[in-house]
Amino acid sequence: MEKIGVFICTSCDIGNRLDIAELENAARDQGAVAVYSREFLCSKEGKAFIEEKIKENGLDAVSICACSPRVNYDVFDFGNVAVERVNLREGIVWSRFLLGEGGEILEDTADYIEGVPFKNELMALAKDYVKMGVAKLQVYKLPEPFKPEEEISKTILVIGGGVAGLTAALEAANAGYDVVLVEKEKELGGFVAKMKGHCEVKHPFKNIVPPIVDELISQVESNEKIKVYKKATVASISGMPGLFKVKINVDGKEEEVKIGAIVLAAGFKPYDASKLDSLGYGNIKNVVTNVQFEEMAKEGKFIRPSDGAPIKSVLFILCAGQRDENHLPYCSGYCCLASLKQAKYIREADPDAKAFIIYDHMRTMGIYENFYKTLQDDPGVFLTKGKVVEVSEGEDGKVKVIVEETLLGEKLEINVDLVVLAIGMVPVTAEGPVLNLEYRQGPGLPPDELELFYGYADSNYICFPYETRRTGIYAAGAIHQPMTIAQAIEDARGAALKAIQCLVAIEEGHAVHPRTWDFAYPEFDLKMCTQCKRCTEECPFGALNEDEKGNPLPNITRCRRCGTCFGACPQRIINFKDYSIEMVGNMIRATEMPEQGYGLYRLMAFICENDALPALDMAALQRKSIPVTFRIIPVRCLGAVNVSFVKDAMSKGYDGILLLGCKYGENYQCHFIKGSELANRRMENVAETLQQLALEPERVTLYTVAIDEVEEVIKKMNEFNEEIKGFEENPFKGW
Repeated sequence: MEKIGVFICTSCDIGNRLDIAELENAARDQGAVAVYSREFLCSKEGKAFIEEKIKENGLDAVSICACSPRVNYDVFDFGNVAVERVNLREGIVWSRFLLGEGGEILEDTADYIEGVPFKNELMALAKDYVKMGVAKLQVYKLPEPFKPEEEISKTILVIGGGVAGLTAALEAANAGYDVVLVEKEKELGGFVAKMKGHCEVKHPFKNIVPPIVDELISQVESNEKIKVYKKATVASISGMPGLFKVKINVDGKEEEVKIGAIVLAAGFKPYDASKLDSLGYGNIKNVVTNVQFEEMAKEGKFIRPSDGAPIKSVLFILCAGQRDENHLPYCSGYCCLASLKQAKYIREADPDAKAFIIYDHMRTMGIYENFYKTLQDDPGVFLTKGKVVEVSEGEDGKVKVIVEETLLGEKLEINVDLVVLAIGMVPVTAEGPVLNLEYRQGPGLPPDELELFYGYADSNYICFPYETRRTGIYAAGAIHQPMTIAQAIEDARGAALKAIQCLVAIEEGHAVHPRTWDFAYPEFDLKMCTQCKRCTEECPFGALNEDEKGNPLPNITRCRRCGTCFGACPQRIINFKDYSIEMVGNMIRATEMPEQGYGLYRLMAFICENDALPALDMAALQRKSIPVTFRIIPVRCLGAVNVSFVKDAMSKGYDGILLLGCKYGENYQCHFIKGSELANRRMENVAETLQQLALEPERVTLYTVAIDEVEEVIKKMNEFNEEIKGFEENPFKGW
């Protein structure tokens, strides 16, 4: 950008703590052609003033030196004028104080180090920030929306014809979108179609109703915008959102359809009960699963499998093989409710029949507590917390069940006609690919995803519950996570809306998710590519394929603009128009380094904009202080930190570099799945760089924090500051 204007806000204590005239001079020294300061830039009058000066000076970029970029982002939008936000308020005046021994805030004029007033250090920091803002804009390029040459498809593919799939198809069709629905069975309806009934999906949540799926099937089959394929599977999916090419195998023939977005609602399979022989399954004829009992109920035949005698008593064992590391380590969510429903079946069929429900924890989510209470009030239903320690053949065809650790504190022996095991859900994705993607990263969802979610088609369970790790593909129903019918319906509606949102984003040319405002995308200078494949291997979302030589082949609408490929590239050939190697290097070089020997340390922090930056903003709101030694550059993700950033900062003379990002591992929170984890792996390369520079490896450290760990962020920054002071100053300082 050639004509850059700088606007400095004097409100919110900025003018009280900082010398505005010095900041104006710093901006001019860096190359700004127009510099202004006034109060309340975020006000209506302030914005009008900026717009007037943009027009008057013909500015093509402006640096707003005021509050955090996380606030007022809608205010500082000036169309085709590039905008950089310099964080003087939260980043400096609300978070940098000289503290006394008791932690109290001292006057800025108090001596800091070697007789240098703290005010001087605060101003050095502020001037660096102002210069960094201008330096960034000097190499900034306005992003351009990605517009595929080929016309995009607005048809939504739904895989699975159960409750979730049918609901998603109807929601999309009712919103005006064409839908292709693929069901592998010969009839629609999925597991729910095989039920006698289910708990009602609306108030008062007390009764059993006929399967809702019958009405859904009727609506789908009569909807002109929905094309249904039965006894069909997805043979392959290639391309990218908006331009998917999907081959459907139906009746031994393949049909290819062009698809815009996909809802994956392929459902679940019951857990393999043959593994539950300790509970009598497979050894005792009168021990069945909840699935088998549902079939009996639908047929209206409550008879013992062993001899056909009428069933007068049933015992339900909840969590059969669930919440058990040897079987399913998770709760399947629906089983307690299903067992209560089935107990009601037997009571309604025979008022003299008895039902016993043995549970570890009774979980009837939300208002389904109402249904639980109706069974509690039934004198023919006996419920107790307990541990089933033995299931064996009893007399006269009965099954003997021994229960310990009951609510009564007594050991119980119960003899019943039938034992029903409440087995759980296993998503069909755990058994192999359903999508059959023709992606470089494989046909299904990532293998490490199975480790995190036991095969469920999830992504970031904290931040983006409808996402999978494949852009434009949204999970719904029991393939997404264990859930009841009511939950599956709600989930399917959300997934359908996400698919529609995806199509709108592609049409407008910006990132699908989660940087939905981002029009820039990675651009590759393949002349310098060494085919190392780091970008294709590390991309969390499978956005890159490879050609026959190993060069990356970008699929732009798969990309979520996280910059992981940018951070991975040792050749530095991947850049965004608004986030580049040159840009960050320019920002680092724009800062001023004190001469060596005065004890004025300088630290650089690359912090994740998703968790670490909000945590620091919250710290600032609480007026918690971080060391004035830190210069902070927000990054899209720690996965987008290139090793060259470290090399540039250390070569400039920075004494230490801190990387602050989201947590990874079991309780990960990274918006981009594994950015912090990848950055941590790259620390080996960082160590090599420091070794080349003859510097201690401890000078570069990575910490992970959650968005709400405000005290922890402050603590880690202070600890790092003290640790670096234990080293000599960077010998490159002052060169």
